[in-house]
Amino acid sequence: MTLLNKNEIKETIDKEIRKTKKQVVEYKELTQPIEPENAIGRISRMDAIQNKSVTEAALRKAEEKLENLNFALAKIYEDDFGVCIRCRKEIPLGRILIMPQSRMCVKCSL
Repeated sequence: MTLLNKNEIKETIDKEIRKTKKQVVEYKELTQPIEPENAIGRISRMDAIQNKSVTEAALRKAEEKLENLNFALAKIYEDDFGVCIRCRKEIPLGRILIMPQSRMCVKCSL
């Protein structure tokens, strides 16, 4: 992988990190505890609790993605960056640009 490609990938990772950090903040705001003294009906409360559970799952996924993006950013200039950890073949640039946190090629990730 050329240095030019790695610089393009670095820009993509930086952009994804900013976007994901923003999502994490939004999800954290949406997962605040639901106050029992709120004057909402029982069904509405159950719906709010369900929505909170879905948002908590999205928060966990976003935090995991952020961790993987930071890992990729730290490793970007190493020789084995862009090499599948399973089959040891080069990961296509298109996949890296779409999912910069991915450490496996499409075939191995299935």
